[in-house]
Amino acid sequence: MAQLAAIRKAWRGNGLAQTIFRTSAANFLVMVISTLTSIVTARMFGVVGKGEFSAILFWPTLLAGLVGFGLPTSLIYNMKRNAGGGAEFVKLGFMFQASVSLFAGIVAWIWLPAWLESYPPAIIQTARWYTVLMVPILLAINLISALAQSTGNFKIYNGVRLYVPLCNLAGLIGLWAVGNLSIHYAALVFLVTSVLVVTWSWFSLSDASRLDNRSGIGNGAAAKALFGYGSKVFGVELLGTLSSQFDKIVILSLLTAKELGLYTVVFALSRMYNVVQMAITNVIFPKVTGMDKDKIIATVGRAFRLSLIAMTIIVVPSMFVGKLLMGILFGAPFLAASNAFYLLSFECILGGGAWILASSFNAMGRPGLVLIRQIIALAITVGLLFVFTPLYGLNGIALALLIGAVIRLIVTLAAMRIVFQVRISGMLFDKNDFRYLIGIIKSKIQSKGAR
Repeated sequence: MAQLAAIRKAWRGNGLAQTIFRTSAANFLVMVISTLTSIVTARMFGVVGKGEFSAILFWPTLLAGLVGFGLPTSLIYNMKRNAGGGAEFVKLGFMFQASVSLFAGIVAWIWLPAWLESYPPAIIQTARWYTVLMVPILLAINLISALAQSTGNFKIYNGVRLYVPLCNLAGLIGLWAVGNLSIHYAALVFLVTSVLVVTWSWFSLSDASRLDNRSGIGNGAAAKALFGYGSKVFGVELLGTLSSQFDKIVILSLLTAKELGLYTVVFALSRMYNVVQMAITNVIFPKVTGMDKDKIIATVGRAFRLSLIAMTIIVVPSMFVGKLLMGILFGAPFLAASNAFYLLSFECILGGGAWILASSFNAMGRPGLVLIRQIIALAITVGLLFVFTPLYGLNGIALALLIGAVIRLIVTLAAMRIVFQVRISGMLFDKNDFRYLIGIIKSKIQSKGAR
């Protein structure tokens, strides 16, 4: 009982380590649920149907990233630095993104038939309706998640990220159970569950979202601060969206629904190696914002090194059984993309590490440095995608992404060396990290012994 109480106390703590641990657990569950969802859709629809369903889901995600204007990140930054001005920031954020979602919906409705001209008319029509209705929902989810992060309510933040895929999976299993293997009803399930989760999360955050306007900083000042910082990080996030989605754009342009179905499966499967690093990136930015430069560099650097070591130890042995699991879980047709899975796994680890380091630039109000990095990496990656894809197919796409991840990491380290005078060798290795881990282990053992 004493050990159970100690675990419960550590789980509920508000420190950086406890928050990262809880978020890592949530990330792991999200990855497991996403993998199960991928298995279910692969079994329900087959390779081609999986590609058609992925094409429907793709466009709202892309458009929401293109019109976000950096407001979620700006909301976190400004609410941490301007206590009492939260109401103005939240109101302005939702008002702006409501208008841009209308614009994005009109554009999508007009141009989606041209973008999906090789797909069946029924799939195109479903994609149009799904995109128009889903874009504002995704923008709302992003702002609500940012509000939860900025107020330290990671229970709601993790809940949003967990409940959406969980409800999606439950809905798909329900459709499968009644024998309805329709792609159109599956898209409707994803839409309805997202609406339900947005409604729950907003009312759960009612205390944080209905902040006192009387203690605010004024609408004009709030708009200047929110959109000013948002414009700085928007370029970074725009390029991040393009770099993460351009591979699918290339597949939609150059390959078929079958290749898209294969790729979405192996790509989602490879993202399970990013569980810890994604949690660190999501937690560490709001935690270190406002600290002095040396503290930010030390905290981010240690998180980067430990995560890279941990994920490398995990990915190497698991790759030996990856191909076997793919055949068992998804079916023999999906084994054609096993080599792409290996390349994407390493890309995931290196890319995740680069994003951890990039959080130090955002925390110190220097997102322009990340923008430069993204421009360089994206330009090279896009060029390689158009060269390698016709030559090597899905393997060419995975190889281009891996090279792009290496470039992002190198440019990030170089920027830290030039701007902050940080030793690159110190960012890659520090023997004190092991002492830090040993100290944590000893303190846990001693605390258990004391009890």
